[in-house]
Amino acid sequence: MLEAKRVARMRWACRRGMLELDVLLLPFMDEAFDDLTDEQKLIFERLLTSDDPDLFAWFMGHQKCSDPELAEMVSIIVDRVKVQG
Repeated sequence: MLEAKRVARMRWACRRGMLELDVLLLPFMDEAFDDLTDEQKLIFERLLTSDDPDLFAWFMGHQKCSDPELAEMVSIIVDRVKVQG
C-alpha cells in the first residue's frame, strides 16, 4: 500500500494543465485508483512521469507506447472512459 503523501503527490501530478489529459487522469485517480493492484499503482505512478505530448499521443491513439506496462495502463484508463462514456 502506498503512503498517503505519495498518493497525494500522484494526485497532484494528474493535474497536467492540458484539458484532454486532466479529464482522463484526475477522474481516474479519484474514482479508479483505489481499485488497482499495488503493482498497477506503481505503473500508474510511473506513467505520470511521462511527458504530456507522449501521454496525449498514447491516449488519443496517435502513437503506441513502447513500454508494455505503460501501454497496458493507458489501455486501462481509456477502456474505463469508454465504459463510462
